[in-house]
Amino acid sequence: MRLRHPTGRIVHLGYEITPRPARRVAQVIAQLDTYAAVRTMIGADSLGVSLWLPPALAAALATGARIRTRLRAELDARRLEVVTLSGLSFDEENGSPFAEGGGEQLFWDEPARREYTLDLARVLVDLLPDETVRGAVNTIGLAPKDHWDEETAKTGTGILRRLSGGLADIAWQTGRAVRVGFHTASGYALDSPEETVAALARIDKDRLGVRLDLDHVTRTWDDPVAGLETLFDAGLSIIEVRLTAAPGPRLDAWRAALAMLLGPDGPRTEYLTLARHVDDPSAEQIASDLAYLRAELAALGLAPENEPCAAR
Repeated sequence: MRLRHPTGRIVHLGYEITPRPARRVAQVIAQLDTYAAVRTMIGADSLGVSLWLPPALAAALATGARIRTRLRAELDARRLEVVTLSGLSFDEENGSPFAEGGGEQLFWDEPARREYTLDLARVLVDLLPDETVRGAVNTIGLAPKDHWDEETAKTGTGILRRLSGGLADIAWQTGRAVRVGFHTASGYALDSPEETVAALARIDKDRLGVRLDLDHVTRTWDDPVAGLETLFDAGLSIIEVRLTAAPGPRLDAWRAALAMLLGPDGPRTEYLTLARHVDDPSAEQIASDLAYLRAELAALGLAPENEPCAAR
């Protein structure tokens, strides 16, 4: 779903499809009908969805033009849009990353993590809507803190440099840019604002940045707005924001952070991804989540692309 900010810029709102092990594209396609039903329920021309593809499936799609074409056709038939792909899945209890498909987690000191992420980027450029020239892939926040020591960080810096080179090659070959956002999570290298800035100090800031988990931020940062200012002052981009529809007692902090990200001078992120911490949410639950968030965003002046923006 495309929302227009009062400045005229577009912000993409998508729904994160609940992660689960998927070995074949047919298993991904089987999840799409619920979201097509949601699109009809809310009367939207299109609905954004964020797909999680585990490493083996991402590799198969990256090298298999026919199955990419099939997946794109199934999305188009349901009028679903993909502008972001996920390279991580979550523990539903606390929203933190866990191993893909129950296997061993790949951290950012391992070349396999770079190859997995580049496979996702190769898939994404073929799934993007025709008129869209950029998208985003999200990935883990480098590694758990007890793993991301001086030696692994040095190794990871080289791998991230080669990731940037791979993303540049994809952009040159396809004319479409993919950026990568590193997910903030408790216990990971990207946890507090200061830790996030320190861990990402040497990245290519044109192609790499932060995938901000707004629930993590409002739950664990002492002052979310000041924390965001710390990231901005360090030149870090907020490539994607993940959020749930009902933040509960943290509502004021959640709203303040969202208002800063979508302020009157222009949005500081291009992608908002809505999530729900339950398996197989119903179409009614998803539609309710979207209605809640759309009301919050309308209060910030964002409106569907084909409607006039609200006054702020």
